[in-house]
Amino acid sequence: RMRLAESGGGSVQAGGSLRLSCAASDVITWSYCIGWFRQSPGKEREVIAAIYTGAGGPYYADSVEGRATVSRDPADYTVYLELNNLSPEDTGMYYCAANPGGCAGDYWKVQKGYMYWGQGTQVSVSS
Repeated sequence: RMRLAESGGGSVQAGGSLRLSCAASDVITWSYCIGWFRQSPGKEREVIAAIYTGAGGPYYADSVEGRATVSRDPADYTVYLELNNLSPEDTGMYYCAANPGGCAGDYWKVQKGYMYWGQGTQVSVSS
C-alpha cells in the first residue's frame, strides 16, 4: 500500500512563502493525480491544487491561483506545493492525497476519488 508523507510546514509571517513536499513510498505504479488539500480552522477541507504524476496539470483552485506552484519530481516520487504571498487565511493543515483516477476535467476536485492520504503538515501564518 502506497504511503504519502507531507513536510515543509511551519510558522511564517504574512507575505512569506512556504514549499511543501509530498513524498510517496512503497510505490508500485506512479500514475496518480496528486492533490493538495487544506483544512483551515472551522472550515471544511478544500482541494487547492493538483498535478498528474505523468503529464497533466497543474490545476489550481481560485483561492490560490497566481500564488501557488505545483511541481513533481518523478525520480523520487515527490510532489511539491509552493505557496507565495501567504496570508493568515492560508493557515491550516495541508494534506496531499493520491487519486488513481487521474486529474482530467474537474475530477481533481472530487475528494472521494483520492485513495491515499498523508498525515498532513501544519502551516501557520501570522499577520
